[in-house]
Amino acid sequence: MHSALNRTESRGAHAREDYPERDDQNWLKHTLAYKVEDGKVAFRYKPVVLGRFEPKARTY
Repeated sequence: MHSALNRTESRGAHAREDYPERDDQNWLKHTLAYKVEDGKVAFRYKPVVLGRFEPKARTY
């Protein structure tokens, strides 16, 4: 839940009505969430390694 709220975009399970579009410029990365001592959540990020498929918005 914290990771989804932290992302200002919609992507897969992290869909938000206030940010309906993908934002690969800022959010093409893995979010790692950690619970810290005071009960809050801290975030770290890891780059996405792209394979043979380019990321793109899903259209149905």
